Amino acid sequence: KATVSVLYWSCVVVRSAKKKMTSESEIQRLRQKLSEVEKERDYWKEKYNAKVAIEFPATDWPKERSTKLEYPKYDLEDKTNSFIKIQQYLIEDICTEMKTGYHMPEKETERIRNLLQYTLVGGKMNRGMMVVEAGIKLHTDKHPSVPLTNDVICRFATLGWCVEWLQAWLLIVDDIMDESETRRGNPCWYKCPGVGLMAINDALLIEMMMYRILKRHFGHEHFYPQLLDLFLESTYQTECGQLLDTMCANLELSELTPARWKLISTYKTSFYSFYLVVACAMVVNGVTDKLSYESSRDILVQLGVYFQAQDDYLDCFADPDMQGKIGTDIQDKKCSWLFTQSYPNASPSDKALFDQHYGNAKIGSPGEAAIKDMYTKLKMPALYEKFERDSFQNIMEYKGATREVPWAIFEIFLKKIYKRVK
Repeated sequence: KATVSVLYWSCVVVRSAKKKMTSESEIQRLRQKLSEVEKERDYWKEKYNAKVAIEFPATDWPKERSTKLEYPKYDLEDKTNSFIKIQQYLIEDICTEMKTGYHMPEKETERIRNLLQYTLVGGKMNRGMMVVEAGIKLHTDKHPSVPLTNDVICRFATLGWCVEWLQAWLLIVDDIMDESETRRGNPCWYKCPGVGLMAINDALLIEMMMYRILKRHFGHEHFYPQLLDLFLESTYQTECGQLLDTMCANLELSELTPARWKLISTYKTSFYSFYLVVACAMVVNGVTDKLSYESSRDILVQLGVYFQAQDDYLDCFADPDMQGKIGTDIQDKKCSWLFTQSYPNASPSDKALFDQHYGNAKIGSPGEAAIKDMYTKLKMPALYEKFERDSFQNIMEYKGATREVPWAIFEIFLKKIYKRVK
């Protein structure tokens, strides 16, 4: 049908071009319509060519595993609750598979359910819900004649939860390494009774479950290898960022520079929190142009760097009750935006104070208070406000420079984080 439609509109364009009475604007409109139906034909052609499911004979077991997917109804008028429904659906699906397919005893299965409920619930879910928004926007923009069915939306939401599961296991190990006390207003998972260092294996389990979800819901698609590669690359980039971050404990304060901070922000934050989100929507919607990914990545990395500066500022100056966590950057000797903007320009006496307390002051101690007072004395709040304005303007300058991905997707991201307070 799509091919016949292309032939029809091709004939219309040719006939109209031959008629002297047809205006140039009308011919342009018809050519635009032809271009749209050609894209639709190519979309269905790609779908047809990918009909044969990818098979995995080496791991096609156990037979007890269900292959049927029955998504709940996704209500776009109630986005948050609909997104949470997908989360609960995925958790139950994983737990059922563990029990019936992998013969896990009831206690182990219940522990996994508690782990997932504890570590996945309570966040803002911005990353995951942006996958849905970006996916829908790209779908309607690139495939206007293809129905936006409930299954299509739920698959976007499933990908969104894969990003959230990636975030969950990263936070578990990050909290252990940073010896953090709270996360989202509750004790960190490793601080919960009966958990401790078992949380390391829990984090690895969540990571592997994320890949199981990807395979279960997208393993039959021709773009599955691209999705898998995207998540593997994003995870590797984030772990490189974690290496840069944790190494700061072994460095001199003079080595915690603005350049190192930007590198940490790019690898530890930007790629998985921003680029991965939009790239997921691009892959599923059939974007294959390398330059489209590169132009999107440039913008999204800038967003991530700005977001990390916000996190660093809020770690020091925000109300812990509003944040849902207690700031530990001073205690942990983090290469934070505040420190890297303060230390290089500090006077010898101020540097001596940093040398004495930064990385040595416990939470709530006089040493920590002295560092915070130093930030205020050096007018860091005013400098941060300028940085925020400049970041916004720099990102807005990319408008018009994107390929295939509508600017509205990047603007939604920017509006969500601009001048955020938690």
